[in-house]
Amino acid sequence: MPELRWDDVKAFFDLEWEGYLPDVWVTGTTVQDWQTVLDLIVSSGWRSEYSAGGVIMPLPRAEEVFSRPADAGCADLWVWPVPDVLAIFRLESADEIGFDVDLRELRGQERLELLSGLLCAIGRRLGKPVVLMSEGDRDQGHPVLGFDVASDRVLLLAEPRIG
Repeated sequence: MPELRWDDVKAFFDLEWEGYLPDVWVTGTTVQDWQTVLDLIVSSGWRSEYSAGGVIMPLPRAEEVFSRPADAGCADLWVWPVPDVLAIFRLESADEIGFDVDLRELRGQERLELLSGLLCAIGRRLGKPVVLMSEGDRDQGHPVLGFDVASDRVLLLAEPRIG
């Protein structure tokens, strides 16, 4: 039986309320944590494409990414855990790992399980919580769901909607 059921969470995947691109966060991270995630992406065989300042290039080590000059341009890592599901990692700060997912690609039980698997893989590797927030919830005050280290699974964190 799946950990989360689509029927229990689909209201939180509403494109009007949550936006198309919710944010996923791991806070309190280091350059080594970023390297751990980069290694996970490579070892999992997920297709990926790294770009810095709009130029596609081979994936560097995390310490190289975070030692670039401040004006070097945005560094992004596009990751496809499966061919038609994209996670866009923003390599902006060593202090937090952030990426976007597209809710239009995550409809139904199978895709919810894929998202849960991604959050679990990252959370287990890092030993840290991984939370999905509504698009633009930069203060990370209203988590929707996330990987909980103590229970070793993804949990619904949001309060049920009334009406």
